[in-house]
Amino acid sequence: MDLQFGDIQETALIPLAIKASETARPNARIKDPKAKEIIDTLGVDVSKFDPFLSHEGVVARTIMFRDQLSALLKEYPDAVCINLGCGFDDKFSQVDNGKLQWFDVDLPDQIAVRRKVYSDRERCTMLDGDALNGEWTKKLPASDMYIVVMEGVLEYFSKEQVKTCLNMLCDCLPHGYLLSELHSPLLERNSKHHDAIKNTKATFGWGTKSGREYLDLEPRLELVSETSYNEEMKKYTLRGKLFAIIGKNINNRLAVFKW
Repeated sequence: MDLQFGDIQETALIPLAIKASETARPNARIKDPKAKEIIDTLGVDVSKFDPFLSHEGVVARTIMFRDQLSALLKEYPDAVCINLGCGFDDKFSQVDNGKLQWFDVDLPDQIAVRRKVYSDRERCTMLDGDALNGEWTKKLPASDMYIVVMEGVLEYFSKEQVKTCLNMLCDCLPHGYLLSELHSPLLERNSKHHDAIKNTKATFGWGTKSGREYLDLEPRLELVSETSYNEEMKKYTLRGKLFAIIGKNINNRLAVFKW
């Protein structure tokens, strides 16, 4: 694997480090052998990107996105799925039902690095694409249903960028679902205090109290559901249960929209 430490953005290192360390645990709740392979190849200490709460949050969101995707694919088994802003994420292997068509989409420089790690697979294709410009959607096959996943992406966008992205999706794809990670206004104001993000140069973008705020930006959307990561995190540890109480309204959420 021809991968160097400088190839990977710091924000991409956080989920990679967490998925790798969880995979290595005896009773791993999620398994991502590719993440472990990448971290092992880099051969650097990434422990600062793997603090407790971020670890539990990434594990929870991985499980929640997987389960939500799997539920939608039972209803739409032939859907075209798009992991928009995919980074090094490999959702395809978690939910592949033998029928779906999957596209991992990210900016050209990120896809170039991703190709050092992944190859295109049957029904799983990498595409250069921008979440703010829909030109890449012309390469997608026609489908009765599109399912777009944006995990760990919109939280770095400004309100105007979120609006541009939502408008683009509804303009370019006739109908679909969006599975999106949302964060609170408190996190927007406190990037420098986040247990993992504070070790990077990244800052959080527009935070919301509810996914309903997205509907003001794109009225074609309908909010189907919104679930705090606390619902998954509190299942495993006492600290997770306590945080679900103390941080009731500040943890990130999985929001599902349709149009």
